[in-house]
Amino acid sequence: MESAAPPPTNLLNNIIRKSYAATAPAESKPEKSTDVAAADEKPKKVKRVRAETPSPPSTSDFVVTRPTTRYTDFGGINSILKEVQELIEYPLTHPEIYTHLGVEPPRGILLHGPPGTGKTMLANAIAGESGACFLKVSAPEIVSGMSGESEQKVRELFEQAIANAPSIIFIDEIDAITPKRENSSRGMEKRIVAQLLTSTDTLSLENTGGKPVLIIGATNRPNDLDPALRRAGRFDREICLGIPDEPSRERILRVLASKMRLSGDMDFKDLARRTPGFVGADLVSLTKEAAVLAVNRVFSTLLATPAPATPHGVDFGDDTGANEADKRTVNDEIRSVAPFTAEQMEPLRVDMSDFLNALPKVQPSSKREGFATIPDVSWSDVGALVQVRAELVLSILHPLQHPERFTALGLKMPAGVLLYGPPGCGKTLLAKAIANESGANFISIKGPELLDKYVGESERAVRQVFERARASSPCIVFFDELDALCPRRGMSDGGNGVSERVVNQLLTEMDGLDARKNVVVIAATNRPDIIDPAMLRPGRLDKLLYVPLPTATDRYHILKTLAAKCSLDPSLDLEKVAHDPRCDSFSGADLSALVREAGVSVLRESTVHTTELKILAKHFEQAFQTVFPSVSKADQKIFEKMKQNLRKSRVTLTNQDGDAKDTEAAQPSAAQGDLPPTQAK
Repeated sequence: MESAAPPPTNLLNNIIRKSYAATAPAESKPEKSTDVAAADEKPKKVKRVRAETPSPPSTSDFVVTRPTTRYTDFGGINSILKEVQELIEYPLTHPEIYTHLGVEPPRGILLHGPPGTGKTMLANAIAGESGACFLKVSAPEIVSGMSGESEQKVRELFEQAIANAPSIIFIDEIDAITPKRENSSRGMEKRIVAQLLTSTDTLSLENTGGKPVLIIGATNRPNDLDPALRRAGRFDREICLGIPDEPSRERILRVLASKMRLSGDMDFKDLARRTPGFVGADLVSLTKEAAVLAVNRVFSTLLATPAPATPHGVDFGDDTGANEADKRTVNDEIRSVAPFTAEQMEPLRVDMSDFLNALPKVQPSSKREGFATIPDVSWSDVGALVQVRAELVLSILHPLQHPERFTALGLKMPAGVLLYGPPGCGKTLLAKAIANESGANFISIKGPELLDKYVGESERAVRQVFERARASSPCIVFFDELDALCPRRGMSDGGNGVSERVVNQLLTEMDGLDARKNVVVIAATNRPDIIDPAMLRPGRLDKLLYVPLPTATDRYHILKTLAAKCSLDPSLDLEKVAHDPRCDSFSGADLSALVREAGVSVLRESTVHTTELKILAKHFEQAFQTVFPSVSKADQKIFEKMKQNLRKSRVTLTNQDGDAKDTEAAQPSAAQGDLPPTQAK
């Protein structure tokens, strides 16, 4: 045994011994040369190395501040200020009332909502208004690589808050350290959650000496938090900061621009209307971008001087050299100008044009996250469908804009509207127009976008859509191609059951109408016969609106709308084109293709030297040679039968109180002529 080679670890032990001998020779002892002696000293050396490791951070690592932010620095939070006052300000400023009544004040508040909605700023404003000490910590700051150190940080954070009571502990991105323990694979996360729960339970007035300590958490994923943290006695209440609506955006813009020098042409109401889907952070970015454009405009005005003469012998064939010369000239000119006087700067202002020019440069957060915002489509872009438009106004526009009228009559808001009919008739265009007219936030989803091959991911995507809609209330959720997302259950989907799970999740979300206040669903499809019947019952998609092919008069109005931006010859009669027999069965999409093909015919005939381009009647004649109806006569009959069968199924469903068997009985069978197997007779 003694003749065996020394273990490799002895080399490290020897290095450690030499290091300690060099730093503390007076305390070092004679080292044994044998391997046995070296092995005997190993525990002692390991212990000394551990003693030299940095100790856990002291309480001084958590900075106590007193924020100066106030509610007046906010805009668009009037709806939650009363709740904040009741839950936070009263306990912090007058804890004696709770002691007198023998009740415990709220200990924790969870702020949740999309990124950029002002959760962190609101926490600072709460501390600023109440005058309490403020301990802000980002969740990742608590995480440590050594066992037990993360829990020690949590304990020290709460100890320091109690020592400075009344105080507020603010944990930003709290979901990073408090995931659901059943889904957590790391023991450290479970220990942090357990320590946070234990520390929160100690924040009673008895333990804090009658001085309240409140914990505020902020997250944009509240459903990822451990359920034990969200129970009463810990995070007692949850406050949602959603995407601001149009009036809230106007108030935010006014607050942000209150310290800016603005011209008299500012129209905040119009600017708020042009910024759907923008959160507070996006509006801050918009004001900064507008200020940058204003500064550029100011410099171009103040530095407007004749261009310097071109020196002889300079070869401007080299673009790079010319550009560098221009840059040097501009930079030298800016540096050479003396500081502007107050008289020079007095007339300078940020005007409305700066904000309008900044809009295309700022992308709203909702669009970056994959949610579409309200498109620039209005009723003027819809050239027909008067009856369908009137129904949409009554079903969606009025409830969103005048909810008090429905409340006075004891009526509930419609849960949803299904637009169905032949393809290309304007179903999607109608949904975009009604969303624009309502001024509500808009989330557009195409059916296949939510489908995922992994189990549970499709249902999670559906939940996220409705969570985002609730946070963005009032909001319109538009599902395009609903038949791809919600097919009849029992139909084959490859044996993986994804479609059935998605349908079940959608039905669950549609049933949560009370929780979905001011959230309306609009769906569009050209295959209503394969949509699960449970989606079409009253209480889910209340209104079924058939969008038919346009009549001759409708075609004329559509052509006028499509050709509004085209260069037409005065002799062209669009009404004659609309009543042409070859236009029969043309959908709106077909008419759009017809106008485009007529314009292409003009380009074919013209040359690069042609100065005037006009669309004539002959160009429409040429277009008729290549554009044909996309919906055949047989297809039209099928869609008309669909319309009749859907009406019958709704009557059966209503009379039988939503019995699924009766709904199925009203659906068509496979043996009924020219209809697909799932369509009704």
